[in-house]
Amino acid sequence: RENIPVSEASYRTVMTGRKDIEAILDGTDERFLLIVGPCSIHVPAAALDYAARLLRLREQYRDIFCIVMRAYFEKPRSGLGWRGLIVEPGLDGRIDMLKGLETARKTLQAITELGLPAASELLDPIVPQYTADFISWASIGARSAESQIHRELASGLSMPVGFKNPTDGAMHTAVNAIVSARRPHAFLGIGQNGCAAVMHTGGNEHAHLVLRGSAHGPNYDRAAVETSCRLLTEQGIQPALLIDCSHGNSQKDPERQGAVLFDSLRLRLE
Repeated sequence: RENIPVSEASYRTVMTGRKDIEAILDGTDERFLLIVGPCSIHVPAAALDYAARLLRLREQYRDIFCIVMRAYFEKPRSGLGWRGLIVEPGLDGRIDMLKGLETARKTLQAITELGLPAASELLDPIVPQYTADFISWASIGARSAESQIHRELASGLSMPVGFKNPTDGAMHTAVNAIVSARRPHAFLGIGQNGCAAVMHTGGNEHAHLVLRGSAHGPNYDRAAVETSCRLLTEQGIQPALLIDCSHGNSQKDPERQGAVLFDSLRLRLE
């Protein structure tokens, strides 16, 4: 963080992105939130080329959409596989987390200095101490939503956090995670000086639900949305939903993502 600082331009981008997303979740900003980008970043130069193109669309459609770039550097795995740029930056099976963290941070720095807010999934509970100051929206993945440490982590983050429903589609698990993340917690972590510390959190009032479908099928239809809203309302939480156009909702077929997007837009406009 000392070697790769947050510039004034990046700080403005990050904070503006967070405030815009919070306003959309609160219902005071009626724009659609769109989080767009590759499944994961493995070539920073390609990511920056993508960011420059996406920035033009963000500016062109700023009155309708709040566009945030998906910049994911960690990959959760059900089994084995590439664990993401932070762990294996060379894609050669060799672990080099120092290089990975530096590369991820430089990439986030470059994206935000363009004026484009960034979103990322947070997997390792220590990594946010090295990346979170560049991030405007974070997600807790389907495999982590039931994890107590991830709920505690989310409760201390300074940006809105979306919890995905688990791969089995159990909606109550993600709702329980949101309820937990909105409460204060304490857990072991590292402080600003890099030393082990007890981290006390105040709760994240902008923890919300991400519908990503499941192994059993999609869950972006009206019935699933209404059920999700009811479960949140029963917990005293103002419903705010994000639809994941990939994963179970498209049955991992990229050609179907467009249909999920347009169906979701129509559902909200009705």
